[in-house]
Amino acid sequence: MRAAVAWSASTLLTPAPGSVMQSHTAVDIQGPLDRIVALAADVERWPEILPHYRWVTLLEGGGDRKIVEMAARRGRIPLRWRAVQTIDRSGPTPVIAYHHIWGPTRGMDVAWTFAQRPQGVNVVIAHDFRPPWPIVGDVVADRVIGPHFIEYVAARTLRTIKQIVEQEAGMGTTAGREIS
Repeated sequence: MRAAVAWSASTLLTPAPGSVMQSHTAVDIQGPLDRIVALAADVERWPEILPHYRWVTLLEGGGDRKIVEMAARRGRIPLRWRAVQTIDRSGPTPVIAYHHIWGPTRGMDVAWTFAQRPQGVNVVIAHDFRPPWPIVGDVVADRVIGPHFIEYVAARTLRTIKQIVEQEAGMGTTAGREIS
């Protein structure tokens, strides 16, 4: 999927023309917005609650702006990157943004957005990545990094947060099935 769109912490911006690998992963969660945002923002705890995360290390900062090193797995394949996390609380719902500063996805922008709906809270993780590698960058980003790594990790993250929040809220469902 191709687009020329990038996310910032507070607004949707249109960058200079060029190829951008873009991925959107979304889920509706039946539970309190505050709890969903708290789990999404507390990235240092992710390895405790998300089985595919190996570690998250706070390198600098805290609160609504921090630099972290993150490591996850895609199956048996280890993944590792560093990112600046900023949380913009100025709108009706927060936006949790990441800018990758180190690793194979350096330069990627990520935004978690939240929208209160009658069926719950719609959570979207949007990834925008303009690969810096000449010639093969677009193909690698579109056909490998996006569908096989970014979307896999994002979907698993949202599924797990959905399960946690809905179990806490007594909903007892995940991915449309009863939890026993």
